[in-house]
Amino acid sequence: MELEAAVWLSISLIVLYLVWETVSPIISPIIISLTLAYILYPLHERLARRIGNRVSAFTITGILTVLTFLFMIGYALWINDVKESLAYYIDAFFRWLLEFHLPLAIYDLIQRLAEDIPRRFEQYVLGYTYSLPKLSLQAIVMVFAFYGALVNARGLGEEVYSLLPEENRELALKLIRSTERTLHGILRGWLAFSILKGTTVAIGFYIFSISSAGGAIAAGIFTVIFELLPVIGGWMIWLAGAIYLFTSGHVPAALAFSAYSAVFVSPVPDYLLRSKLGKRETGVNSLISLVGIFGGYLAFGIVGIILGPVALSLLGTLLEEWKKTKELRAGTSS
Repeated sequence: MELEAAVWLSISLIVLYLVWETVSPIISPIIISLTLAYILYPLHERLARRIGNRVSAFTITGILTVLTFLFMIGYALWINDVKESLAYYIDAFFRWLLEFHLPLAIYDLIQRLAEDIPRRFEQYVLGYTYSLPKLSLQAIVMVFAFYGALVNARGLGEEVYSLLPEENRELALKLIRSTERTLHGILRGWLAFSILKGTTVAIGFYIFSISSAGGAIAAGIFTVIFELLPVIGGWMIWLAGAIYLFTSGHVPAALAFSAYSAVFVSPVPDYLLRSKLGKRETGVNSLISLVGIFGGYLAFGIVGIILGPVALSLLGTLLEEWKKTKELRAGTSS
C-alpha cells in the first residue's frame, strides 16, 4: 500500500512538473488577461444584459485584439525611442532629486528603483525585440484567455467556491474577500486611475510637440509611476512639460497644455474622482499597496504589480486570523 502511494505521489509530482513547464512561459499573459477581465467585467456584465454573454465577450475581446495589434505595431516602431527617453527622464529626475535632503532609507529605496526600472525595461526590450514571434504568441494567448475568462466568469467563480474545504471554509472565504477587496481597490481604483492619467499625459506630450512619440510614451510611464508614489503625483510631469514649452518661447502652447493637463490630469480629476476612488479603496492600506506594487515589481516584473499587493493582503488576513485563534485559545484555557 505504501509502495502504491509512493508511485502515485511520484506520478503526480511528474505531472505537476510537466504542467508547470508547459504553463510557465505563458503565465504572464494569462495573469494579464485575467486582470483585464476583472477590470472590464462590470462593463461586460452590463453589455451582456443587452446583447448576450457570448456576443458581449466577443465584442470586448475584438476591441482588445485591435488595441493589442496597435500596441505591437507601436512596440516595433517606438520601443528604442521609449527606452532612451525613459533613461533620460530617470537621470534628469534623480539629478533634480539630489538637490533635496531625503532620509537615507527612502533615498536608497528610490535609487534602487531608479537602477532597476531601466535594467528590467532593457531586458524586456531585448527579450522581445529579437523575438517578435514570442510576443505575438503571448498576445494570442492573452486574447484567448481574456475571452474565456469573460465568457466563463460565473462558472469559474462557482467552481472556485465549490473547491473550498469545508473544515476551513470560513478562512478561505475571508482570503477570497481580502483578494477581491485588494484587486478592487488597486486595479479598478488606484492603478486604473494612474494608467488613465499616464495615457492622457502621453497624448498631451505628443499633440503639443513636447517630445517624439517614444518620449511621450516614456512621459506617460513616468506619470503612472509618480501617481503610485505618496505626495508626488503626475502633475510634476505635465508641469515639467509646460515649463519646457514656456522656456522654449512657446508661451501660448505652454498655457494651452497647462489648461489641458489641469483639466484631464491634475488637479480637476483628483477633485472630482478621488472621493469615489477613496470609497472603493476602503480596507486597502495605502502603504501596503505601495510596498506591494513596487516590491512585487522588483520580485516578479510587470505581473508583480498585481501579485505583490494581493500577497501582502492575504498575509494580513492570515495574521488577523492567527491572532483571533490565539486569543480564542487563550480565553478557552483561562
